[in-house]
Amino acid sequence: MASTPLEKILSWDRARLWRSRVSGRVVFTNGVFDLVHPGHIDVLLGARSHGDALVVGLNSDASVRRLKGPERPVRSEAERAYVLAALQMVDAVVLFEEDTPLDLIRFLEPDVLVKGGDYTEASIVGAHDVRARGGDVIVIPLTPGHSTTSTIERLRGR
Repeated sequence: MASTPLEKILSWDRARLWRSRVSGRVVFTNGVFDLVHPGHIDVLLGARSHGDALVVGLNSDASVRRLKGPERPVRSEAERAYVLAALQMVDAVVLFEEDTPLDLIRFLEPDVLVKGGDYTEASIVGAHDVRARGGDVIVIPLTPGHSTTSTIERLRGR
């Protein structure tokens, strides 16, 4: 087990090695995690409860800008990765450059794929791949009143 957050932030190659050494069910979730809020924590806790280890795929800064616009992310990928890796329920954090985590999901072959309640199983990238290998796909209900976008808008006085 890693002793510092930096040790939990893995390259793809180190993540594959980590994955090969984990006994039990590996859970994968992903996102931007720009300003971590209670809704994020609830999804991460829920995800971790479905397996023995949790790996978080984290959108790179370039990926976030493509998906959310030029004013995002608020925090750099290094800062976002460090905050996630510091959380007890997170065992590994892996950055991905693509707009979706599909390549990373196929690379790591998690046993469980988890997303928040703003998704349905049909809309979760990688769900078919995980199910095809006999894995599970879980949707964690959203925590009402928590959204990074609404927090940023509030902070900007909009």
